[in-house]
Amino acid sequence: MLDTLILSRIQFAANISFHILFPTITIALGWLLFYFKIRYDFSKHPVWMRAYRFWVKVFALTFALGVVSGITMSFQFGTNWPGFMEAVGNIAGPLLAYEILTAFFLEATLLGIMLFGFHRVPGWAHTGATFLVALATTLSAFWILALNSWMQTPAGFEMRDGVAHATDWLAIIFSPSFPYRLGHMLLASALTVCFLVAGLSAYRLLRGDNKKAPQLTLKTALFSAALLVPVQAFVGDLHGLNTLEHQPQKIAAMEGLWQTQQGAPFVLFAIPDEANRQNRFALEIPNLASLILTHQLDGELQGLDDFVGEHPPVAPVFFSFRIMVGVGLLMLAVAWWCSVRLYRHGTLSQLQLKLLVGMTFSGWVATLAGWYVTEIGRQPYLVYGVLKTRDAVTTIASEQVAISLTLYLLLYAVLLFAYIKTLFVLARRAIEVEEYDLSQPGLPERKASSEPHTEGATA
Repeated sequence: MLDTLILSRIQFAANISFHILFPTITIALGWLLFYFKIRYDFSKHPVWMRAYRFWVKVFALTFALGVVSGITMSFQFGTNWPGFMEAVGNIAGPLLAYEILTAFFLEATLLGIMLFGFHRVPGWAHTGATFLVALATTLSAFWILALNSWMQTPAGFEMRDGVAHATDWLAIIFSPSFPYRLGHMLLASALTVCFLVAGLSAYRLLRGDNKKAPQLTLKTALFSAALLVPVQAFVGDLHGLNTLEHQPQKIAAMEGLWQTQQGAPFVLFAIPDEANRQNRFALEIPNLASLILTHQLDGELQGLDDFVGEHPPVAPVFFSFRIMVGVGLLMLAVAWWCSVRLYRHGTLSQLQLKLLVGMTFSGWVATLAGWYVTEIGRQPYLVYGVLKTRDAVTTIASEQVAISLTLYLLLYAVLLFAYIKTLFVLARRAIEVEEYDLSQPGLPERKASSEPHTEGATA
């Protein structure tokens, strides 16, 4: 039988796993929309407006699901984790409030202008609204990651009678892991959007869409991904070094390292056996873990045996880390392969297009795996070194948590299926839609002439 603690952890994990899918898209997609709009403003080429109008629909749908799931998730601070707000609410509460005041209200207000203001406000106002929405999505990530980073590497507070009180808000916001975590997440969002855009654009091309917009968005997404994956690897390395400094047991779990040793190997694959504190069927590269994490072949890394009773469950962290890295390497290979083909020939092969469609949601896989490394790797603490997870959980009966968990899982499965299906329905409708002349944004849309299409008209 699963107790209340385990069920509550599973429920929160399910909620945050579902919720994070949508901000991961909106954070970067807002900036991509701003790029499309700026290109249209300067060139007046209708292809940019057509790209904007398709992807703003995706943004709106994604934003709506992110809002709903975020509200549901926040309720659990009171229903499932009352000890969290009792102990650290003086810090968590203001940071969550800052996110709502500086980001959410801005997004919710100006999204209507983005969606319905094409012919109702001046062009500069519409572009400004797009910029502010993009900025708001980044501000939202800023505040949420400030709180999450503080929970990982708490600073700028003192405990009084079991309650955290802020002593330095700058230290709280800019905690030791915050810059690395923010950069890593923003890049993860960008790569998620790159492969989402590439996947849906490839889908349109495979179904015979001969307009220029999907070709243009495909190139934009692939060239961006080819540049960003190496940057993400660099930032990830910095993030790993910071984690080694502040949470060495998380690194030990990621590496499957049981004993402290110099010249630690990198474990390509193994089955961690926590009962016997060893790896089974291990495939290792000698000295590589030490080289990556200490930049020395004989660098010393602490093992899990130094943290008995104070380290996370090993297998979920170990495998999640490898999934994240594996998907990242696949992204790198596909982005470079397709970019070279586009640069040389201007088109992709059928195989490449199908591969991109299959990788449409690969960013989600990598992001979720990375978040599991981060969040499971913090256990047994909810706030690292300050508040243990078991001390914050609710006292309600496990049967009640089981019922709500079941309902959440069923609802999220339906919503996720509907969301993915809707994206592809939007893509099919974009293929079938009649051509319009968008070169005069101040006028109502009108059908293009029946004369042979120019490059702009066929966008």
